[in-house]
Amino acid sequence: MSADLKIEHLTVTIGGPTGSTVLKDVSLEVPAGRSVALVGESGAGKSMTAFSIIRLLPTDAAAITGGRVLFGDVDLLQLSEEQLSRYRGGRIAIVFQEPGTALNPVLTVGQQVVEGIEIHHGKRGARERALEAMKQVGLDQSFYGRYPHMLSGGQRQRVLIASAIAPGPALLIADEPTSGLDVTVQAQILDLIYRVQQELKMSLLLITHNLGLVAQRTESVYVIRRGEIVEHGPTREIFANPQHPYTRMLIRLAQGI
Repeated sequence: MSADLKIEHLTVTIGGPTGSTVLKDVSLEVPAGRSVALVGESGAGKSMTAFSIIRLLPTDAAAITGGRVLFGDVDLLQLSEEQLSRYRGGRIAIVFQEPGTALNPVLTVGQQVVEGIEIHHGKRGARERALEAMKQVGLDQSFYGRYPHMLSGGQRQRVLIASAIAPGPALLIADEPTSGLDVTVQAQILDLIYRVQQELKMSLLLITHNLGLVAQRTESVYVIRRGEIVEHGPTREIFANPQHPYTRMLIRLAQGI
């Protein structure tokens, strides 16, 4: 089952009250079952927004100092760590940027896909569920016993996607999922994420620096610059009539102009 994600006035600072504000009053919504993009250059605050949703900030110096993160009618920022652990990897899953570092080199593909299933659903039927998730991302059962170093970059990213969808999340966050992949494989991975999202009726928050990658794969776009949302709207409208100079620059970059 899907659930709305609503981020309301999220503020994140680094270095305490006198430090720097890296997210400033960020608000965005991912409606149930819909696909939404968060786009901006490196350092704009995209990943910080993603990790704030599940309170896994990349540094101990960072702190959420304002706002709400509503998943359905639950404010995730008000949950205890124990309560939040039921959402992380279960109801809310993240596909990370670097599969080479996100995957455990000493565990097989099957073990890593099974792990999340067992945490959230127990061991019964976990292997079968893992194989089904792998099949959905184009990996047959021969991959189950392989190790990450035996796979290509695109195959490793498929393993991460399988691990993310296997527990049956309502929301999938894909944080720069094509980083480090060649152009052809980038398109394949993005098409795969979009297809799986449609088939499983999940909500999708796709995070990328390349506005061109979201044109055919998301329904709406939020543009973030220096920790602030500067423009948002339906994807087609953003491309047809961008209002903010920063959005126009991102479109030109995506078009190679």
